[in-house]
Amino acid sequence: MTMAKPKAPRRTLESYSVKHMNKPIKAGDCVLMRPSEPSKPSYVARIEGIEADSRGANVKIHVRWYYRPEESLGGRRQFHGSKEVFLSDHFDVQSTDTIEAKCIVHSFKSYTKLDAVGNDDFFCRFEYNSSTGAFNPDRVAVYCKCEMPYNPDDLMVQCEGCSDWFHPACIDMTVEEAQRLDHFFCEACSVEGQKQLQNSHSATRPSDTKVDTKRRRR
Repeated sequence: MTMAKPKAPRRTLESYSVKHMNKPIKAGDCVLMRPSEPSKPSYVARIEGIEADSRGANVKIHVRWYYRPEESLGGRRQFHGSKEVFLSDHFDVQSTDTIEAKCIVHSFKSYTKLDAVGNDDFFCRFEYNSSTGAFNPDRVAVYCKCEMPYNPDDLMVQCEGCSDWFHPACIDMTVEEAQRLDHFFCEACSVEGQKQLQNSHSATRPSDTKVDTKRRRR
């Protein structure tokens, strides 16, 4: 009778330096990981922990996957941003060899305030249940006549009357026309808005400008 070989004890690492990267990784960091097929975009994951064998070799990372909209049961929808990911309930153990680079998954609010969006910038506003397809939160604010959640890739204009935001196409306007606007009142507010402008002594924008455009992200 032979005895089963006992499993070698593994130890938790506080951080680990991946060979081809200048920066060490640690729990809480987000990383891009090599996809199963070269034609697919890199996987996005959050590191939950790092462990190695007793000699410090055979390093593995415990990850929680982010899903891209097209990987969810509902698929990609009009309001999903190009850099949007969902924090899933899918946990896994992977080799550090599959890590391509570090990345940053911003909150939705932080992402919309970025001056420029880099290749390693993503944002997350939903958690996603991979077995049921449910999202948390299950409701978010909607805007415009089309009543869609905000896609940070799209330019929008704000009504000075009701403060709602509108897609140029939904108000029969081109993006270029929207960018040239000094004032904008939606259809519902336009009559009242015109009166306000006529009564105003100055046609310049007030210092606490209500008119703004949500910037197009690339």
